[in-house]
Amino acid sequence: MNAKVPKLIKPPVGDYYHSIEGPKGEIGCYLVSDGTQQPWRVRVRPPCFINLQALKQMCIGHLVADVVAIIGTLDIVLGEIDR
Repeated sequence: MNAKVPKLIKPPVGDYYHSIEGPKGEIGCYLVSDGTQQPWRVRVRPPCFINLQALKQMCIGHLVADVVAIIGTLDIVLGEIDR
């Protein structure tokens, strides 16, 4: 089933956040609109960037050599973290 989407989308003035569940975690979409056709700001937050924040707590009490295995358990995509 196909939906009809208007060619010009003008979101109302304000800021909006919506989360979408992805295979590696939550994908966050943030949009700030000034009422025109182009949003003032758009930001997409990848799930791997947020998941990497747990690395510090997970490494406490382990050896440096264990960090590689711990990063492997997080299943991160380094391309998402680099940006």
